[in-house]
Amino acid sequence: MLHQAWQLYGRWCRWSSPFIHFLTLTMVTFGVLAPLICHRLLHSYFYLRCWHLNPMSQEFLEQNQQEGQAALRYFEKLEIPNASEASGTDAFQPLLLVTIITVQRRNDFHYVLQVASHFHRLLQKCGAHCRSHRILLCNVESDPSSHQDVRLLSSFFPMVSRDKTGEIPDPRENQFEKEKQDYVFCLEQSLLVYNPEYVLIVEDDAVPEEEIFVVLQHLLLARFSKPYLRDALYFKLYHPERLQRYFNPEPMRILEWLGLGMFLGPLLNCVYSWATGRRGLSWPIVLFFALYSMALSELVGRHYMLELRRLAPTLYNIVPVTECCTPAMLFSAPAARRALGYLKDLHCHQGFAKDIALYSLLRAKGENAYVVEPNLVRHVGMYSSLRLNDNPKLL
Repeated sequence: MLHQAWQLYGRWCRWSSPFIHFLTLTMVTFGVLAPLICHRLLHSYFYLRCWHLNPMSQEFLEQNQQEGQAALRYFEKLEIPNASEASGTDAFQPLLLVTIITVQRRNDFHYVLQVASHFHRLLQKCGAHCRSHRILLCNVESDPSSHQDVRLLSSFFPMVSRDKTGEIPDPRENQFEKEKQDYVFCLEQSLLVYNPEYVLIVEDDAVPEEEIFVVLQHLLLARFSKPYLRDALYFKLYHPERLQRYFNPEPMRILEWLGLGMFLGPLLNCVYSWATGRRGLSWPIVLFFALYSMALSELVGRHYMLELRRLAPTLYNIVPVTECCTPAMLFSAPAARRALGYLKDLHCHQGFAKDIALYSLLRAKGENAYVVEPNLVRHVGMYSSLRLNDNPKLL
């Protein structure tokens, strides 16, 4: 009995044994290489928060402040267009209207200038493909004239304002309800002023990615015509990176995670067989590599796997939506009118902000909504217009 156990031990523990190979690979990957490579990746399980969070947050704020100043210089040097172009009086129905909803924030970051400068530059870069796109500013500051950055931008873009100066405050209108009403106002004005086919409502701290118009062109003309997407209530172009992990109670992500393992398991088995001179597939080895690749992708971070999809617009993923958040929301004109009707009947409060209100409509009204992955905007606003925070952090 002892002799048989010793033989089994010797067979499993010799250097040529797959068990030793896989044990060594697991220990080296998860104990040495991954922690060394990923300890500065913000959305990885290996991220050393206690070491890096404070300096990285401070570095981000400083960089964002510099980008705000660069955006200010961009518009100060930009040639002012003629009156008809700036006011948007041309009788034209755009395919896509980008509406930037803005409220006065800290002046030193110039959030709305950053967003507007990026959209303006990217529209110029896009050229003929984006001639059917327009930009509209929606100023929802209680006293519109106090928003200094918008006064500068009004020379370059058409603008609508929600002027509430002199009005008696509604005691039922908390900050969350006001934000919802501002959103409703901007969406409504977008339809009235331009009557576009699609409206992209962007908050003033959501900076577009370089490829946003190329990807939107593909989505609008090719993907959104599919029957199951055509009648969607909205499309989210941003979901917080910290909430993009595989280990999540969302069926589509679990299926994607399993699919990754099913693809990489046999592939890595073939590589291992070639390297060790073995023949064919072994299901225990396939299972090991499937679990190994699934664990590695989750611990490193699904967010970084999604970044590979930026290689081509056709690789972007469209999956069922979750409730958080609303930095960039795309509506078709019919869907925008439905959303307006729904939102006007809802009252927002703490714990039931506009993003949760919109998500609650899906089940209540039998609607569908989707999120585009990876994100097409970057959320740069660490200073919230809803919650005061003098020492913001990246996480």
